[in-house]
Amino acid sequence: MAENADMAVREAADSTVHVHPIIAGRQATKRILDKFHLRAAKKLGQNFLIDKSVVDGIVRAAGIVPGDRVLEIGPGIGTLTQGLLEAGADVTAVELDKKLPAVLSETLAGYEHFHLVEGDILKTDIRAIMGDGTFKVAANLPYYITTPILLTLLEEKLPISRIVTMVQKEVAERMTAAPGSRIYGALSVAVQYYTEPEVMIDVPPASFIPPPEVDSVVIRCDVREEPPVSVKDEKTFFRVVKAAFGQRRKTLHNALCSVGLTKDLSKEVLLRAGIDPRRRGETLSLEEFALIADNMPS
Repeated sequence: MAENADMAVREAADSTVHVHPIIAGRQATKRILDKFHLRAAKKLGQNFLIDKSVVDGIVRAAGIVPGDRVLEIGPGIGTLTQGLLEAGADVTAVELDKKLPAVLSETLAGYEHFHLVEGDILKTDIRAIMGDGTFKVAANLPYYITTPILLTLLEEKLPISRIVTMVQKEVAERMTAAPGSRIYGALSVAVQYYTEPEVMIDVPPASFIPPPEVDSVVIRCDVREEPPVSVKDEKTFFRVVKAAFGQRRKTLHNALCSVGLTKDLSKEVLLRAGIDPRRRGETLSLEEFALIADNMPS
């Protein structure tokens, strides 16, 4: 009798559309990889997340509430996607690997609010796939292409309220670095100009299959409604930033010559901005970069 009752319960559970085994675990992930004959593609920077606490941490960091619209970049086999969907998000995911749509159609079967777009995020019309209204971004980004993806999301002025992503710890340190730091650079300025970044979770290599050779973190970037500094022309601002960090050993006086200024004009611009021409780019705050940009000739 007891065996029959147990079997009936199992059969009832198997026939329920919304029974979704948790993907975020070593054994579950291995079963999926084996079933579909998958191996992590090094050229795509793939490492499969197997730590449910990290998935839950990303969902919390993103502040997901039912009805949130989320763009996910690189859903893989659906590990993070499942966490977002379980929290009530409407997820549009962009996946480059042509082997994975078939996997996702099985691992995420029954989730009504999942939409898959096959393609390269850097070549995807994000406005077209996300439609009107604000949305959040959640991703376990391939480390070899983290910076181009982040800058694309920010520079296109998309209606994003928050970006929560897994990145290499070293990249997160650059994103949050302060002026005067050895690792402060153009990425630091861009991320802090557009967002308020904060490291949320440390993620050890053991949280992935295969384990990467670097430490990872989850970083949250709340997109600013207005930049922290006012500039006359944003393109000029970032042209100055790029020049200042183009050759880190150069003084600002020499660095500005790379954007077409003569040495005399470069010195004049810096003095008008109240900046010592002998300084180097890594010592400048966002406010000081803005002063230089606003004094550049039009």
